[in-house]
Amino acid sequence: MKKIKQTFFILSIVIIVSVVAIVSYVHNVSSPLSANDKEYLVIIEKGENIDTISQKLIDAGIIKSAFYFKLYSRLHGLSTQIKAGSYSLNSALSPAKIIGILTQGDVVGREKEIKIIPGWNLRDIENYLIKNEIISSEDFKKISSLKVGEWNFGFEKPTFLNDAPASASLEGYLFPDTYRIFADAKAEDVARKLLSNFDNKLTTQMRADIANQGKSIYDIITMASIVEKEVNNLEDMEVVSGIFWKRVDNNYPLESCATLAYVLGENKKQYSLEDTQIDSPYNTYRNKGLPPGPICNPSLTAIKAAIYPKASPYHYFLSRFDTGETVFSKTYQEHLLNKAKYLK
Repeated sequence: MKKIKQTFFILSIVIIVSVVAIVSYVHNVSSPLSANDKEYLVIIEKGENIDTISQKLIDAGIIKSAFYFKLYSRLHGLSTQIKAGSYSLNSALSPAKIIGILTQGDVVGREKEIKIIPGWNLRDIENYLIKNEIISSEDFKKISSLKVGEWNFGFEKPTFLNDAPASASLEGYLFPDTYRIFADAKAEDVARKLLSNFDNKLTTQMRADIANQGKSIYDIITMASIVEKEVNNLEDMEVVSGIFWKRVDNNYPLESCATLAYVLGENKKQYSLEDTQIDSPYNTYRNKGLPPGPICNPSLTAIKAAIYPKASPYHYFLSRFDTGETVFSKTYQEHLLNKAKYLK
């Protein structure tokens, strides 16, 4: 009887260890290292073995365990099937998915690089994508005409859009960055890539700070889009953001030339009195508070400036024609003097 108990105990230990090993194996080969989908270029040279390849992936920060990566590839007979080439990979891919890419030869040649510039609006992005033959004009309409309240993409609506009006477009949320997409990508693929990046960049702390200020993400992105077009460095952006939020709080018009440029579809060194009277809800010379929505897709720098404005004694600013330097003024009289001096 004692021997039977010992045998049963040993068998139980073996079963438990086996179950733990299997669970650990399944978890490690099916789970990505992180949710970060930043792309990394990995070059696999001809003749490289699975040990060298797994170490490259570890060094690039794409996988967390060389052991499970090699175990999976060997158990499935794939360790010698990896094809040489240049691959665009990221840590949001599971080891199993990475092995599939490497053995199928999904090299960079099947992809295209796109670069969305901070401050571009939907029209700019459309012109760029069509000019570079990324997607067609008809396909882009799925992005440009989409209303948040009528979500019809083939993926779940991101939660950061929950506080946007139902009539809002994706203007402001197509995060500026460099991306790699498949050559046959559709509008949905491009939108998902850019929106996913926005989701990653807007941290939990930033979202909490926005909520604590009694503002919505939509308010912040709207402000950030204006700040993005007005000035071009973090320090100036923070001060300008502070000036604009003061105007919002005091129920004054923002009087942003950037919003006039958005309405008119052209940038001018100086706008006329007639321009400032144009009838549009985006004309912040005629209308108080924030415009109905973002006027471009702002950078992370501008978004942070909108969340964390800098308090200052200034109430006015302008950008010099000759150097682009931002000149701040405490009073309207001082502002008029600066206009006469620098806007000639």
